[in-house]
Amino acid sequence: MNQLPSNDVALVLGTSRNSERGKMNLYFKYRMEATARLFKEGKIKYIILSGNNDSQYYNEPLDMQKALLDLGVPAHVMTLDYSGFRTFDSVVRCKEVFNQESFTIISQNFHNARALYIAHHEGIQAISFAAQDVPTGYSIKTLIREYLARPKAVLDVHLIRPSANITSNIEIRKR
Repeated sequence: MNQLPSNDVALVLGTSRNSERGKMNLYFKYRMEATARLFKEGKIKYIILSGNNDSQYYNEPLDMQKALLDLGVPAHVMTLDYSGFRTFDSVVRCKEVFNQESFTIISQNFHNARALYIAHHEGIQAISFAAQDVPTGYSIKTLIREYLARPKAVLDVHLIRPSANITSNIEIRKR
């Protein structure tokens, strides 16, 4: 942790608060703990919480904000990005919507690798911090999803160039 460079801004990549069985999702729990730790140790000053909120019953940015508030992170340092539907969107929006050229990405190591690949190909000076990993075999679905997402990221960066929806669904709380 001591060797991690400081950045003004962190981008926390979204995931669901609960697992499909209704229990606390360890990916979520560990990302929130890592984010609170980096904030409290002065490694980040502001936090962009980027994720999906495709219904009134599912809201990753708001769930992340509530968890971070419970961990002692003040609301005024958090910005909610409701259009982070995919990792590509979250990373590109951090640059295009929030005007960040340099930031720390927070997720698990496997996810950070893909996010950094996207960031570096978009000309962003991003670094990452790996939240605690989950036990082996915790989520086969997530591993399969990641296996498919990596080639999709290569296609997105080099061929498809999807729109990252850079104009909507944000709530700015920075002072």
